Amino acid sequence: MRAIRLMSLDGPDALELVDTDPPEGVDHVVVEVHAAGVGFPDLLMSRGRYQFRPEPPFTPGTELAGVVREAPNGSGFGRGDRVAASAPLGAWAEVALAIPAVTFSIPDSMSFAQATAMVNYQSAYFGLVERGNAVSGETVLVHGAAGGVGSAAVDVGAALGLRVIAVARGEEKLALARGLGAVHCLDAESDWLAEVKSLTEGKGVDLVFDPVGGEGFLNSVRSLGTGGRLLVIGFAGGKIPEVKVNRLLLRNSSVVGVAWGEFIRQDPTMPQRVAAALEELWTAGGISPAVGATFPLEQAADALREIEGRRAIGKIVLSIRE
Repeated sequence: MRAIRLMSLDGPDALELVDTDPPEGVDHVVVEVHAAGVGFPDLLMSRGRYQFRPEPPFTPGTELAGVVREAPNGSGFGRGDRVAASAPLGAWAEVALAIPAVTFSIPDSMSFAQATAMVNYQSAYFGLVERGNAVSGETVLVHGAAGGVGSAAVDVGAALGLRVIAVARGEEKLALARGLGAVHCLDAESDWLAEVKSLTEGKGVDLVFDPVGGEGFLNSVRSLGTGGRLLVIGFAGGKIPEVKVNRLLLRNSSVVGVAWGEFIRQDPTMPQRVAAALEELWTAGGISPAVGATFPLEQAADALREIEGRRAIGKIVLSIRE
């Protein structure tokens, strides 16, 4: 089979297309991969900067969608099932192994490319609902609102009845967020904090969904209203910020960690509950994952450079099978 291998921790330039044997896994779902997701963690991992640091050479990729080839007894899956899944690694290949607990059936109406975004949607739903305790009618400020997980948060937030304020860089990205249901769209280069204060009549927002971190984190804290919750998703801005806790004290606000992968290790039943909730939103027409640039498998390095150059709009996808 064809697969991408990262030969050294030197970023996109270290990716190579190779021919190799398909993987085998007695306790895994074996999936013929039709599409695989590309995200910021993949870029970090390619340079050895992610919290999970596999030694090269290895096949990257943790988000996939395709058709089941084999499945263990009792997994609930059978040959020919259409699924989306998380993989420990190895999704950027024609065949990959998925963990049954984080493998999900997908409806026929959902394309494989859209299905690769569902891992981001699980993170968004988990963050907003399970960690953020979001309630319909509340206001959420979403940073990086045109990226993979940010756009998922806009889409899910709007479907849940939240008033979404999206922050992204440039009109093209803001247009995507607007199309997903953001009520207000603010350019990341603007004085977005002042605009948020104006839009909320000085009260601040109930939730901040932040996969960016970096220099804007303090202003995110300042944007919180009384009882507000700032959801820490990741650090695409490149810097892990710090916060003086007196700011939290004065507003009775909270900074909340959202680590989807770590949480499901503690509660293996959570993924299926979240998947069921998302399927209900999909069936009702409430969510529609935005697929951005799509690359063939052999151009995986270009897909990573799209992330690295901050050009990504929506979910970046590797198309592996027609």
